[in-house]
Amino acid sequence: MPTAAAHAAFDAAMQRFRPALPLLVAFSGGADSTALLAACADRWPGEVRALHVHHGLQSAADGFEARCRSTCTQLGVPLSVRRVDAQAAAGESPENAARKARYEAFRLEADADGWPSAIKSIAIAQHADDQAETLLLALSRGAGLPGLACMPQHWRRDGTDYHRPLLAVPGAAVRAWAAARGLAWVEDPTNADEHFTRNRIRARLLPALDAAFPQFRDTFARSAAHAAEAQSVLAEVAAADLAAVGDPPAIALLQGLTAGRRALVLRHWLRTAHGAVPSAAQLAELQRQLVACTTRGHRLHLKVGEGFVRREGPMLGWYNPAVLDSHAARNTAALQNLPPPAP
Repeated sequence: MPTAAAHAAFDAAMQRFRPALPLLVAFSGGADSTALLAACADRWPGEVRALHVHHGLQSAADGFEARCRSTCTQLGVPLSVRRVDAQAAAGESPENAARKARYEAFRLEADADGWPSAIKSIAIAQHADDQAETLLLALSRGAGLPGLACMPQHWRRDGTDYHRPLLAVPGAAVRAWAAARGLAWVEDPTNADEHFTRNRIRARLLPALDAAFPQFRDTFARSAAHAAEAQSVLAEVAAADLAAVGDPPAIALLQGLTAGRRALVLRHWLRTAHGAVPSAAQLAELQRQLVACTTRGHRLHLKVGEGFVRREGPMLGWYNPAVLDSHAARNTAALQNLPPPAP
């Protein structure tokens, strides 16, 4: 991308970005978050803070933190560093574990005492290449509409507005803007490791798409937006169906739905009530067992996500053994007047 066009794309995205202030920028020390932080600090001096999440998953992590401190000193931006435990639980992907740890760090920082005013918005530096990679990754995994909808530009979580202001900007334009500013950043060595599917997509597929379909970032983004719109409608249908079958859902009422509606409401119930996301195989087996559940003594017990769905009389229930064990240990400790176990 020519330099002038790169700067124009970046500047236009920042002009469209109008968050509620004060603003917290997720700051890894890489090129993308460095560019975003510098642009935000230029535009809203004194209203921007940075948060670096130290995952501790690789030997270079301390170097990332050092670069973040140096850059924030240069830009005159206050920096917080939160160290998290991003180790994946049994059956959990490392990416999901790291993502959950980051969002918990964001939540804690947004609610932290000691700042003159509470954080109103959080900005994350993902760009158009990241969105294209996410769509290709979703397709490679056979994802449904929620996966194909990819990353939203704006959403709310834990009472805070989140933004991805650079989501329409190519990665090359972000780097060109940062380089023109004379900004320094760190390169994550794991980004070159093609053992990870996303890195293979970045290294092999995006250059080929750029050569064959130069506008692929825009067209992919439109497809993701169409999927997000359709998913929003389906979410409304699922919420209405869940209200009709109850929470927890009644087995007989679930059996009265078509297979497609039943799948929608089961996914919605598991995600919204229990934070569980069933695989396609788990959902298919749950459907099979539900249809077969026609006698009073029929037992239903199936692993879903990190817990289990089971029959509880005429209803479906869900439980996580680890959570139950933790509660039991705490109750025992309380009865014995002992300190509760560490979380």
